Amino acid sequence: MKELIDSPVFGIILSIIGYELGLLIYRKTKLPIFNPLFIAICFVGAFLLKFDISLDSYSKGGNLISIFLGPATVILAVPLYKQLNKLKANLVPILAGVFVGSITSIIGVSMLVKMFGISRQLGLSLIPKSITTPIGIELSKQLGGIPSVTVAAIILTGIMGSILAPVICRIFRITDKVAVGIAIGTSSHAVGTTKAVEIGEVEGAMSGLAIGVAGLLTVFVAPILVRWLG
Repeated sequence: MKELIDSPVFGIILSIIGYELGLLIYRKTKLPIFNPLFIAICFVGAFLLKFDISLDSYSKGGNLISIFLGPATVILAVPLYKQLNKLKANLVPILAGVFVGSITSIIGVSMLVKMFGISRQLGLSLIPKSITTPIGIELSKQLGGIPSVTVAAIILTGIMGSILAPVICRIFRITDKVAVGIAIGTSSHAVGTTKAVEIGEVEGAMSGLAIGVAGLLTVFVAPILVRWLG
């Protein structure tokens, strides 16, 4: 049994079971709060605690799954290609929306960090919360943050975005498909984009575009804003 737990197969199988359980619960309830990724995280965490299994043992397989984050993000370019005409027609407002959203995210985090007296290193770890994980980890290292905290913040942001985005769009009567997609992708990256794909093809395509653009903008702008904001 110990040999199985210490092998990469254990982490991979446990992750798949957790995610499939999350999908099952979500399909049965259709409630946004039961996000499959959130359920999988809770399941894996509870399982490790219950059977006193170390995180290192799980990570041998769990880390292998993270290798596919990059290719999975690139695949989002497929629906975008199908919506190329809409992209060309709305290029300027799309870029403006992503730019403003990215800047707002960084400034918002900085203000909250100062307001609540959070340490500088922890604050720097939260700056990349709205961009996709592979880019966020590298940016966190560049800024001097803690990558593990950044990953947690990115996951939490994505889950909250997928839950709250449809509600916020209804409250503020945002009906334009391009605007909805750009807003979700800019604020809650790939996890939010899965919700955007559920909403509609155009929303999913625009959200996928926003992931890449927001990631690049944040990488270039975040270090400048961090220095300016102190």
